[in-house]
Amino acid sequence: MEDDQLGDEDLVFLNNQVDEEEQNQKEKLVISEDCELITIVAVIQGRLEVTTQHIYFYDGSTEKEETEEGIGLDFKRPLSQLREVHLRRYNLRRSALELFFIDQAHYFINFKKKVRNKVYSRILGLRPPNLFYFGSRSPQELLKASGLTQKWVCREISNFEYLMQLNTIAGRTYNDLSQYPVFPWILYDYSSDTLDLDNPAVFRDLSKPIGVVNNRHAMDVKEKYESFEDSTGTIDKFHYGTHYSNAAGVMHYMIRTEPFTTLHIQLQSGRFDCADRQFHSVHAAWQARVENPVDVKELIPEFFYFPEFLENMNGFDLGSLQMSLDKVHNVVLPKWAESREDFIRKHRKALECEHVSAHLHEWIDLIFGYKQRGPAAVEALNVFYYCTYEGAVDLDAIADETERKALEGIISNFGQTPCQLLREPHPPRLSAENAVRRLARFENSPPNLLDHLSQLKAFVESISDNVSLVQAVVPKNQARSFITQGYPDLLVTVSASGLLGTHSWLPYDKNIANYFSFSKDPTISNPKTQRFLSGPLSPGVELTSKILVVSHDGKLLFSGGHWDNSLRVTALGKGKVVGQLCRHIDIVTCLALDLCGIYLISGSRDTTCMVWQVQQQGGFSCGLAPKPVQVLYGHNDEVTCVAISTELDMAVSGSKDGSLIVHSVRRGQFMRTLQPACERSLPVTISDLVVGLEGHIVTQTILQGRSTIKDKFSLHVYSINGKLLASVVLEEQVSAICLSQEHVILGTVQGSLCIRDLYSLKVMMSPFALKVPVHSVSITKENSHILVGLGDGKLIVVGAGQPSEVKTGQFTRKLWGSKRRITRISSGETEYNPTETAEK
Repeated sequence: MEDDQLGDEDLVFLNNQVDEEEQNQKEKLVISEDCELITIVAVIQGRLEVTTQHIYFYDGSTEKEETEEGIGLDFKRPLSQLREVHLRRYNLRRSALELFFIDQAHYFINFKKKVRNKVYSRILGLRPPNLFYFGSRSPQELLKASGLTQKWVCREISNFEYLMQLNTIAGRTYNDLSQYPVFPWILYDYSSDTLDLDNPAVFRDLSKPIGVVNNRHAMDVKEKYESFEDSTGTIDKFHYGTHYSNAAGVMHYMIRTEPFTTLHIQLQSGRFDCADRQFHSVHAAWQARVENPVDVKELIPEFFYFPEFLENMNGFDLGSLQMSLDKVHNVVLPKWAESREDFIRKHRKALECEHVSAHLHEWIDLIFGYKQRGPAAVEALNVFYYCTYEGAVDLDAIADETERKALEGIISNFGQTPCQLLREPHPPRLSAENAVRRLARFENSPPNLLDHLSQLKAFVESISDNVSLVQAVVPKNQARSFITQGYPDLLVTVSASGLLGTHSWLPYDKNIANYFSFSKDPTISNPKTQRFLSGPLSPGVELTSKILVVSHDGKLLFSGGHWDNSLRVTALGKGKVVGQLCRHIDIVTCLALDLCGIYLISGSRDTTCMVWQVQQQGGFSCGLAPKPVQVLYGHNDEVTCVAISTELDMAVSGSKDGSLIVHSVRRGQFMRTLQPACERSLPVTISDLVVGLEGHIVTQTILQGRSTIKDKFSLHVYSINGKLLASVVLEEQVSAICLSQEHVILGTVQGSLCIRDLYSLKVMMSPFALKVPVHSVSITKENSHILVGLGDGKLIVVGAGQPSEVKTGQFTRKLWGSKRRITRISSGETEYNPTETAEK
C-alpha cells in the first residue's frame, strides 16, 4: 500500500489548490505525462494532459483505429464532470488511475511508477466541483470512509449496488479483463419448473468457495494443499490452480457479444473453442462447478442486468455438442425462466431476496474480506495460485525484460485477487423486519408507498381554484447545510395561468402528522406578490407539464411553448427570466432534465431535439449554456415528447410521425428507431415518454380514429436495447406519467391514477378515481408520496401510513425552528373525496 501514499511534493500540490477565480480564467496546463490507456481490447500508448478546465488524452498510436466515437481514442473531458478518481493497480503494480465521470464514462490509465501519484495529486489539487471521493486513501480506508457497509447493513442500498461498489473500491474494473468485477453464483436450482425463493434448498452455500460447494470435493482440495511442496520455494501452497475471475472466464460468459467474441477467437488461435467447453447452458455451467473442483469461475455482473449476452444476436457458428449433436446457439435457460429478460429479472430478485441478504456477508468475507488471505483463508479452503495475489511478485525488480513480460502474461491470464477491504468479519445485514423497526424509530422517515399499495390514501390541498395545476414537484437534490437539516423542502407548483408557487413540504414528521406537512406559499393568494411565468405562449399552445421542468435544486424553471420559439430560464425565487435561448426555428414543444441535472433536452415543431448543458455556480444551477451540446435529427414531424439519461448516454424522442428515436448524448449519434406496432392505415402519434433508471423506455401511443372510430390508446415498455417487453391497450388516455424503480405511475384525462408494474405493465392496485382530469404526476424523494395536479387546481397527495389525529390550527408547537401558531399548515388530515369535489 506504500505506493498509494502521496509524497511531500505531491501533498504540496494537493494543499495549494487552484482557486475558483483562476480556474474560471484562461485554461492553463497543469501537468502532461506519457501513459497507457487500458481497454479490454488493447493498450494504447499516449499522453495525458490535465489543465485547469479539462482532462485530455492524446492517442499516440501510429495506426489509429476507427471507433464508435471517431478515429483513435483521444478524449477531452471537463473537470467539472469528474466524479471519482481511484488509485489502481495494473498487473499487480500500483501504477494506474481510473477516472469516473458523471455520465458513467470511465478511463483506466497506466503510468510509469511514481508518475501516477503526481498526476493524482495535481487533479485533486484542482478541486473538481463534483468529485465524490476525496483524498489519498487505501481501499480499506476508502470503504470505511464511504459509509457503504452501514448503508447496506441497514438496507439503504441493494445487494447489487453494494457488490458493485465493493468491486469498484477493490480495484475491479470493466477496462481490464484480469480485474473484471466478480459476482457470486447464488442459486443451486437451475432445473426445477418454478423457482421458490422461500426454500433455502434452492440457494448455493455462500460461506464456501465455489470450488467446494460440493462437500465431496473438500477433502481432495484440502489434501492437495497440504501435500504441495515447491522445491524452489517460489510457489506457496494453494487449494486451486485456477482463479474465480480471469480474462478467459469473462470471455467464456460473454462469447456471444463483441468485442469479447473477437478476443475469445484470438485466445483460441483464430477459432472458437470446442462447443462442449463453451457457455451453452446455465444449468450445465452450474453442474460443471458442482462436479469439477478445478472449474471455480464465479459470475460476472451481466448475469443480473444484461439479457442480451445470453442471445446469439450475431448468428455466430459456435459448433455442436459432441453427445447430443445439438447446435450451440442461444444460451439454454433454466426451466423456471420464460425468457432471457425473465431469467435476468428472477436472478436479480434472487440476489435481493431475504436468504441471500442474510448470507451475502459470508461470500464477501471470502472475496474481499478476512478469509481472502492468511490462516482464515487456509481454514476456509480459499487459497489460490500465488501469482494472483498483490505483493507476491515485484515486476520492477525483474531486470530481464523477457522474463518480466512472461510473468506479466501469467498474471494477466491467471486473474488477480481483489484488494483486501476488510480484516475482520463483515457484519450481517439486518432482516427486512428489523430494518422496518429501525426506520420506525426515526422521527422523519416516511414509509415507501410502493411497498404499501393496499394502504394508500389520497389527501387534498387547494392551490389555485378552478385553474388547472399543470406542475407539482419536490426537487430531488435540494441543498442542505447542517443548520437547515430537518427544515422543510420546497414543493414547486405551476398553474395553467403561469402562477408560480414555492411551498414548504415535509414528507413525514411524527410531531406534526403521519402523512405529510404542507405550508402553502402565501404569495400565490396575494395579487401584489404573485409571480407568473413570463409570456405570452404561442397561439394555440397550452401550458402543460411537458413544457415545464424544474431544476433538481429547485432554483430554476425551464419553459418552452413561447411565441418567439425560445427556451426560457426563470429564477423561481423572484419569478424573473434569467435566460432566453432562441435556437429552435419553431415552437419548443417538450422538455426533460436528466437525473444528474447536467443536461436538459428540448424537442420542437421544427422536428429536431437539442441537448443543453445546465450551468452551475457555487454548486447551484444558474442557467443554460448559450449553445446546445447536441442537435439531434431524424423525425419528419413535430417532436411531442423527450427523455434523457446522461448516466446511460441516451436521449430519446417521440414524434407525431409515430417513431421513437434513441441517440447517444455524448456524441449525438443515432442509435436506433423504435416503431410501436399499430394498424398501418391509421396515423399514430407518440404522445408521452419516460426513461427509467435502468433505461426502460415507457411510451403511450395514440392511434387516431376516424369519424366512426374512437382514438385508441396503448402503453408500451422497451428495454434499454430496444426490445419490446410488454404492450397493453388502455381504456383511458394517459395525460401524465412518471416512473419509480419498478413501477409506472399514470394519470389520465378521465381522472384516474393508476400504478402498473414496469416490466409487464400489469395493474398493481385498483385505480384511484379522482374524477377530475390529471395534469401532472410526480413521485417524491424516497418514494414517500405521489403528487397529482388536477384540472380544478387541487393538489392531491397520495401516501401510506396511519392518519393523524392532529388537526390544523388546534395547537402551538415548535415547528421548523420557530414557535408560532400553525395556521396554513396541513397535516394530511383532509382526505380527498371526489364526490364532494364534483358536487361543489
